[in-house]
Amino acid sequence: MRFKNKFFWITGFIAFFLDQITKYWVVQTFSLKQTLPLLPGIFHLTYVTNTGAAFSLLSGKVEWLRWLSLGVSLALIALAWLGPNLNRWEQWGYGLILGGAMGNGIDRFALGYVVDFLDFRLINFPVFNLADVFINIGIVCLLIATFQKTPTSSRR
Repeated sequence: MRFKNKFFWITGFIAFFLDQITKYWVVQTFSLKQTLPLLPGIFHLTYVTNTGAAFSLLSGKVEWLRWLSLGVSLALIALAWLGPNLNRWEQWGYGLILGGAMGNGIDRFALGYVVDFLDFRLINFPVFNLADVFINIGIVCLLIATFQKTPTSSRR
């Protein structure tokens, strides 16, 4: 039996693993609010906690966000397992979204907040993490998949 949507599962696992290992490293290496300038004034690693959604939106709404993360994760798993064979862009997109949703969801359930550390200061952007990056790249992959689909011809 062939493994269905294997790139979804591989991508989801890798995204989840990278997100969790980088957050673990930050928590073990930095004190809360400690920053390390990699490109001073442009890009820093800064350990902060976030009780909101991606990029600190809806701060303090962790209760329903943890359930949203779980629901999205379960829906994506069901889609890949029970749904149709997805094309590669869809598998990568949904897999990245799964890895990001699970990464931030685990933080919300276990800690009550999300660990953020990627700090772009040049444009005064909120601090974020790899899960947020993966979710956004996943959305781009799904947009690419949408534009690559050929319109179906109407049959009479």
